[in-house]
Amino acid sequence: MPLSRRDFIKYSAVMAAFSLLDPKRATAAPDQGPQTWVKGVCRYCGTGCGVMVGVRDGKVVMVKGDPNNHNKGLLCLKGALLPAVVNAPDRLTRPLVRKNGQLTPASWDEALGLTAARFKEVLEKHGPKAVAFYGSGQALTEESYLANKIFKAGLRSNNVDGNPRLCMASAVGGYVTTFGKDEPMGCYEDMDAATCFFIIGSNTSECHPVLFRRLAARKQADPNVKVIVVDPRLTNTARIADLYLPIVPGTDLALLNAMAHVIISEEMDDPRFHGKYTVFRQMVDGKPEERSFDEYRAFVAQYPPEKAAEITGVPAASIVAAAKLFAGSSATMSLWCMGLNQRIQGVWANNLVHNLHLLTGKICKPGSTSFSLTGQPNACGGVRDTGSLAHLLPGGRNIANKAQRNEMEKIWDIPQDSIAPEPGLFTTAMFGALGDSIKAMLVLCTNPAQSLPNVRKYAANLRKDTKFLAVIEAFGDAETLKYADVIFPAAFWCERDGVYGCGERRYALIEKAVEPPGEARPGVNILVDLALRMGVDPKLVPFKNAAEVWDEWREVSSHSAYNFKGMTRERLRKTSGLLWPCPTEDHPGTRIRYARGEDPNIPPDHPDKFVFYGNPGGKAIMWLRPHKPAAEPPDAAYPFVLTTGRVIDQWHTGTMTGKVPEIHKAFPTAFVEVNQEDAKRLGVANGDTVRVETRRGSVDLPARVGEICRPGLVFTPFYDAKKLVNELTVDAIDDISKQPEFKICAAKVTKV
Repeated sequence: MPLSRRDFIKYSAVMAAFSLLDPKRATAAPDQGPQTWVKGVCRYCGTGCGVMVGVRDGKVVMVKGDPNNHNKGLLCLKGALLPAVVNAPDRLTRPLVRKNGQLTPASWDEALGLTAARFKEVLEKHGPKAVAFYGSGQALTEESYLANKIFKAGLRSNNVDGNPRLCMASAVGGYVTTFGKDEPMGCYEDMDAATCFFIIGSNTSECHPVLFRRLAARKQADPNVKVIVVDPRLTNTARIADLYLPIVPGTDLALLNAMAHVIISEEMDDPRFHGKYTVFRQMVDGKPEERSFDEYRAFVAQYPPEKAAEITGVPAASIVAAAKLFAGSSATMSLWCMGLNQRIQGVWANNLVHNLHLLTGKICKPGSTSFSLTGQPNACGGVRDTGSLAHLLPGGRNIANKAQRNEMEKIWDIPQDSIAPEPGLFTTAMFGALGDSIKAMLVLCTNPAQSLPNVRKYAANLRKDTKFLAVIEAFGDAETLKYADVIFPAAFWCERDGVYGCGERRYALIEKAVEPPGEARPGVNILVDLALRMGVDPKLVPFKNAAEVWDEWREVSSHSAYNFKGMTRERLRKTSGLLWPCPTEDHPGTRIRYARGEDPNIPPDHPDKFVFYGNPGGKAIMWLRPHKPAAEPPDAAYPFVLTTGRVIDQWHTGTMTGKVPEIHKAFPTAFVEVNQEDAKRLGVANGDTVRVETRRGSVDLPARVGEICRPGLVFTPFYDAKKLVNELTVDAIDDISKQPEFKICAAKVTKV
């Protein structure tokens, strides 16, 4: 596929950066280089790259890749430049309390005492449903597990949610509704065995660059490996594709159903697998009904390639070719991310990707897996696995399930039926109720005032004087701090020890390398102190440090299929990560779930090779899911589709990457990509300022004109706090996952 000169230069620069970040090249002058190296995990995306933190005179001076971890010593530019983030001059070093409208330095005793008093007052006057916790896929596992326990078991409030609701909830919903349990069944090693990669809704090259490097190396080593990319943007990921499908945004379900139809009609399905290991279901009037394979075949026959082409904008021949490549390979690995998840049919889209693997039997085998890529470094191990969402309990349990609630109450040694039986408020509902039914909220390690959808709507609630907001944060420029009543300065990344769990179920230890600045404290210690002051039973929080929390969480996990009791702190210090399940200290970790001989949850003498034990009967569910339009498609008044996302160097809301001079110089401000045909019609040249407007607001941005976006689509990243593009996005949600549709809303574009 031809590259423009600018894109070729950009792509080459990215690859050059990778070569420079090889650990063999990480050198420094003897009087400036590290005196010691401390093992850890990168602070950014869900890839979970192992790092070595170089320390000199008590300060982080260098970060290089861990050659013993899955990334084999490679890092992207963001990870290698982490020292500038740790040493940023705007780090918070003292507690702050708002007095007369101004944030004022305070003692720890004053800040903790005030927060505890306000929470206790709210609890006494309004009850547990009036308090809330909002967490993060960037917090330590120990922090998320502890906060979840404090609120659900200690304060009896299920209003516990976090920013993974904004990025991974539909992936959770997809795995659970298909397999009965969350998290991928495969691992990164599958990339080394796959002969076909099906990438849909993921700009892997920019959002998970080290994994993209591994994928590209696999393709380079074997010319028979094929790559299919489905994306409305011609990204650098799409440029390595053997087959690129430039889809109309929001039409993936029609495409996936059409691929299933082609696979069946060409007799490329595996009836021996799906006939034995799956059941078929369809939702009718809100209830699941059983269907036969013949009924499934008739359902997908409603999406022949020609009809799907009309819906998706992808040529029928390309749909047929994609289906044949997928089904005809010896091993197919699907990869997706926010392009599928951040949609009002996000769970359905996840289900249909799983369907393709179950239909062809390309699952739970080396190189064959349906693999959701994770956006944040600990969204899996820290939030999903610990059950730190409003509807969950640890280890894949559901609050709405009485037996599972009672099981968790027994494990936590609290009275039976003391956990509230109703799920709490999910993210947008939680912030929608802030200042009304929710009177007090604690936020940990995230920046919702910039990352929420339709954020102007929720900022109005953040301003209310009828709410109390306490924030545990490391950086002074986070947008959310503008609305905080109390701020606790947090130890950041390698300034305390703790566990991260990345996208392949790999748990790895971040070891403490340096002391936190000033009076900053580890989040675990802040949470324990606050809980005790709020009146939580000391028996629930008997922890002095994160290691003690980890030991309890290991024990809790042993009562579930997520069992990783064998991952002791000492063992994690000696290794560069282990994949769960890992039930004993001599267990090597699990590369493939649901497969006999690989997954320790399946007895070695089980009569079936594959057991999807999360579901009754041990069978996976193949869903009949129809195509449905987006919540706000383009129209005559707003003829463009606006989509948002990341760029390779900046990350999330920019509170970390914005501290790095090299990154800030390369990406100083947000921008908007405009297709060259649209730009010509609008009279817009590259670099011109354009106004992107939706029904919720407008933002002026410099235009990047080119071929990346298909006609009718514009793209902008959301990292720039001075250009709050999330003021433009819709907050319509997926009915199942409650995840917002960041990826599609109607917009108009005009030259300023």
